[in-house]
Amino acid sequence: MSTSSPDTKFSKNKPNYSKFTQFAKSFISYLVIFVVIYSLVNWWRQPVMPSAPTLQFHSVQGHSIDVNRLSTQKPVLIYFWGTWCSVCRRTSPSVQKIANNHNYPVIGVAVSSGENQDILQYMHKKDLDFITVNDDSGNIFRQWQGQVTPSYVILKNGKAVQSFTGIQPGWLLNLRLKIASF
Repeated sequence: MSTSSPDTKFSKNKPNYSKFTQFAKSFISYLVIFVVIYSLVNWWRQPVMPSAPTLQFHSVQGHSIDVNRLSTQKPVLIYFWGTWCSVCRRTSPSVQKIANNHNYPVIGVAVSSGENQDILQYMHKKDLDFITVNDDSGNIFRQWQGQVTPSYVILKNGKAVQSFTGIQPGWLLNLRLKIASF
């Protein structure tokens, strides 16, 4: 005669959900902590629109740009980047795709990246042709209180409606621009 109870027989065959539940709870906890820390760091490092910003520029391609006027038609993406920035090498192709789609104007600001010719050579080598302003001395970036590249600002009607930093996939940049349209 067996000494084990019927409950013991069935509990051995029952899947162990407690390990999965513990893993899921830990994963969600770490994810929430990551999102909170990432958001706080991004908020702290984001560019801030100066009280009297210069919004008229000449691009390295020879265009005169009035960002304020452009932003009354559609949201404008201002992309602070550098030829020396390793993260920008990954984000610039996404910015280029937005510029290619012509849905939204894109203005790049090449921070401390050398002479116009250096920037144009770099952009040609990397298949980039979005309108770019040379911020050779970094003054524009400092006016915007930029701390890291890449940094982004979305202007609508001459006002910054969003600003953020870091790696941004193209779909997220597009989503942010669409939200700014409303």
